[in-house]
Amino acid sequence: MSAVINSPMPPTRVNASDAPILIDPFGRTVSYLRISVTDRCDLRCIYCMSDDMQFAPREQMLSLEEIVRIGSAFVDLGVKKIRITGGEPLIRKNVLHVFEHLGALPGLDELTLTTNATQLSRYATRLRDAGVNRINISLDSLRPARFRHITRVGNLHQVLEGIEAAQAAGFDKIKLNAVILKHKNHDEVIDLVEYAHSNAFDISFIEEMPLGIVNEHDRLCSYYSSDEILRDLRQHFDLSASTANTGGPSRYYRIHDSETRVGFISPHSHNFCGDCNRVRLTAEGRLLLCLGQENSVDLRQIVRGQTDSPEELSQAIRESMALKPKGHAFDMTVQPVLFRHMNKTGG
Repeated sequence: MSAVINSPMPPTRVNASDAPILIDPFGRTVSYLRISVTDRCDLRCIYCMSDDMQFAPREQMLSLEEIVRIGSAFVDLGVKKIRITGGEPLIRKNVLHVFEHLGALPGLDELTLTTNATQLSRYATRLRDAGVNRINISLDSLRPARFRHITRVGNLHQVLEGIEAAQAAGFDKIKLNAVILKHKNHDEVIDLVEYAHSNAFDISFIEEMPLGIVNEHDRLCSYYSSDEILRDLRQHFDLSASTANTGGPSRYYRIHDSETRVGFISPHSHNFCGDCNRVRLTAEGRLLLCLGQENSVDLRQIVRGQTDSPEELSQAIRESMALKPKGHAFDMTVQPVLFRHMNKTGG
């Protein structure tokens, strides 16, 4: 059975005897896989979901065993970093199975997690024991009423308790992620950096990705660029550009006399496609070759096929690299070409 490929570009055959490394048509080595284990979440952030979100039927979701199988195949092909995402990954039943199995893989240097922290009070220590090295926590506001507005249903106190549990668990690094929207939370960037600094966290500010249709704000009117955030921060902090790289798209600055780094993920103002090393596996088994394009391969079809062949899965992953485009095509001035929301994509 061959992979089902959704792309205007035909796949290029790759000899199975080639060295086990994934290189796209532009010479970029793919060493980083982001795996979404669910499209569901216990929050409803206004930039991530519509207010009437429809989730995938459970039978269409990859099983935990299928996720482990695909993740293992990527590691065999040279991937060094896996990030588990969602939706909110920690609300998936028995999800620790994934962390425990992937965390034990020889050759995987980093197993990381992106979470909203609502479940960390329960899971932080067990995640660390399972091999999670670093953790990213979404936190868009430190004001309870505003936090609830942005998340529609969120309890800031529960999230802060989860962050404290993550600190106690002893992860190598904790980083905060904040999506910044003009007139929603752009006036909190200094408070957020001070919170990160006081706790020895890193923090990244993210320009909103135009994925899916949202109802509660106009993305162009809410756009607040990384350059504007940096300008605001420099009025309060001594920031110097850093060459630090954590394998993702953040450009980092370091606060003077501090270990805290302030990062910027800037798909609009400072396109980061040129050195992209990432692909994404959705909870339904689609391998997305680009955040902002629909080029994809259906890996669920392969892992549920009758042949159950590791060689077929490996070959499909190798062939998929030919479909990785040069970059995304985000345009804030038009309705999104991509109708999948961020929770469907994997954060």
